[in-house]
Amino acid sequence: MIMSRGQQLLLPVNAVFMWGSLMAALVFNMLPFGRTPWMPDVVALVLVFWSIHQPHRIGMISAFFMGLILDVQQSSMLGQHALAYTVLSFLALTIHRRLVWYTVFSQAIQILPLFALSHALELIVRLIAGGVFPGYSLAFAPLLEALLWPLASVVLFAPQRRAPDRDAHRPL
Repeated sequence: MIMSRGQQLLLPVNAVFMWGSLMAALVFNMLPFGRTPWMPDVVALVLVFWSIHQPHRIGMISAFFMGLILDVQQSSMLGQHALAYTVLSFLALTIHRRLVWYTVFSQAIQILPLFALSHALELIVRLIAGGVFPGYSLAFAPLLEALLWPLASVVLFAPQRRAPDRDAHRPL
């Protein structure tokens, strides 16, 4: 890929860090914050990030299994999160080549509809299964996830931005 002037060349991603960040996001989603509908889905955020930046390692199969784990943990209808995460990963994989050329803030605007669709799918499945409507505060979750995109980009790219050989003449 052709790099723009001044853009740092990234090191290869460490698979342990990538899967560790997914597991940390899964643990964060499992914390008992209560059933607040506006709470951002951190697993979806990290899953979209790695689906865009590492499409050969993280894909729809890993998204499906992460969704099943969350379905079992939250005692929700089996397949609710799995369907939403699989569709989310598929859509992220379809736009990953185009999305990496934009700035982080432009990326956040472009993935906002993906997060909104994911939450809409979860809501539709929940309502079809006989659940109750959680309220209109559910619309804040995709907005918060899009607002967290720049922070996630900084945190998840940090290990790749370090210098491969540190010496006294390099600032990093």
